[in-house]
Amino acid sequence: MQQRITLVTLGVSDLARAKGFYEALGWQGQEVEETVFFQAGGLGLVLWDRDKLARDCGVEPGPAGGFGGIALAHNVRSEAEVDELLGAVARAGGTITKPAAVNAIGFYSSAFADPDGHSWEVAYNPGFPLAADGSVTLPDFGGAKA
Repeated sequence: MQQRITLVTLGVSDLARAKGFYEALGWQGQEVEETVFFQAGGLGLVLWDRDKLARDCGVEPGPAGGFGGIALAHNVRSEAEVDELLGAVARAGGTITKPAAVNAIGFYSSAFADPDGHSWEVAYNPGFPLAADGSVTLPDFGGAKA
């Protein structure tokens, strides 16, 4: 398996509400057959019915909400951008789950949940510089072993 992710699919309980939330943050998507596709840099973010997604993965649908064991991350170029994005999230109907502050590792971050409870980190980390297109290349951590 090559080391890459091509699509991230979020199971949602109300497709129109979820699409509206991400569009309110400035995302532009395409709705095709009850599925919404957003181009997100080099990968796709997909919104699809939560129960259909569970069945497609071969698992039983579970209750929405609560922590699902995964957090998506959106890095930005400044602390001010973190704060601006959190304002947009709140106006769009998201929930700020961790106020912006310098975290224990030393960079400025926050977290929010979208209307379906999907967790996102928003961070300004000068150690993870962004290219002009918004992509990140992880730094060399000094030969740390995985």
